[in-house]
Parts: sequence; C-alpha cells; structure tokens
Amino acid sequence: MNTNKYAADRFHMVQYQLVGRGIQDERVLKVMSEVPRHVFVPESYRYAAYEDCPLPIGEGQTISQPYMVAIMTQCLELEGKEKILEIGTGSGYQAAILSRLADRVYTIERHEVLALRTRAILKETGYNNVEVITGDGSLGLPDNAPFQGIIVTACAPHIPKSLLDQLEIGGRLVIPTGNPYNQVLHQIIKLEKGTEDRSVLECAFVPLIGKEGWKME
Repeated sequence: MNTNKYAADRFHMVQYQLVGRGIQDERVLKVMSEVPRHVFVPESYRYAAYEDCPLPIGEGQTISQPYMVAIMTQCLELEGKEKILEIGTGSGYQAAILSRLADRVYTIERHEVLALRTRAILKETGYNNVEVITGDGSLGLPDNAPFQGIIVTACAPHIPKSLLDQLEIGGRLVIPTGNPYNQVLHQIIKLEKGTEDRSVLECAFVPLIGKEGWKME
C-alpha cells in the first residue's frame, strides 16, 4: 500500500475539494486530512478513494463524496464532548470522522453485511469509541438518547419524529429530505419549543428505508 501517495491524495482532497468550497471548521479539516478514506473503500475502488465523487460499497449503497462528509460534519458544530447518532453506517468512513470529533458515536446500518464489515474495519483501525448497530435507523436509538447530534446519510421523505424526540435541546440534526430527484440537506436545531430549520444545499442520497422513512419496494 503506497501510504505516501494516499497522504498526498488526502492533502489535495482537503485543499481543493474542502477548503476550496468553503469548509472552514479547522477540526473537520484536520481530521479529514488524517483519516484514511481508502481503508473504507472496496479495494477495487481504492485508486479513486480521494476523488470528488461517491463510490459504491455494495448492497446498493455508497460512500459519500468527501465534500458532503465535510459539510454534514461541519453542520453538527462539534466541540468534542458530544454523544452522536449516525443513521446509515455504510462503509464506516463518516463514523470514523465523527469518532475523532466527538466523545461517543452510535451508528445504525440496516444491511448486516455492511455492519459486519464496518465493525471489523473500525476495530482494525483503532476507532474504539464507535458502536455499530444493525437495525431500522429511521427509529433512532431511544435506549441511548438523548444525543447532542444526529446525522442521517440517507434521504428521508420527511423529518422522522423519532429522531427529533431523541435529540437534546440545543442539539443538531443534519438530514437530507426530498425524493429521488429533488433533495435538500437540512441543519435542524432543536429548541425549547419547536425547531430552527436551515436549508444547506441541494444533494443526492440513497433513500432512508424504514418505518419512518421510505418503504421497502
């Protein structure tokens, strides 16, 4: 494995894809310059691990474009002591990024094969403050709530009530909503009464399948 090449690729990814597009959170930039994205990509796609695009990881799922990982992470506005819930583990790359920026990360994946693979990768690479759970992410993880941040890496038809209920007052929910052709990423802050909803950008994600998401066809 050419570690020097990957280090250079990460540097260019951060400078041109992230800084060049306005990512400003220094902690996010630092972590994304260090976490080895290629480890979380299938070996046949490692040549493209740091390119400006999502990549297939099996089971009809993808690892998100680096910029999307960065902007979603930045929207959580993490300080380091938070307990975070991620919906849609996928390859585990987003969870690895979060693990370096928060105290504890719980991540839910509905595909057991992806969950098993990700557990092994996270263990092997030393991201020990991440727990991977197989289940319906649209329902969240009530036994471990409340969370200071929730991030959803799949598109929901609406904001799942279960996730809002499990978010701490002042916490942030980062989630794309819409349909297969028109999606918007939201940063939602939970207030004492109601929420503050900010539209971040247009996006494209796989659907959130579950009881409070899209139904399995």
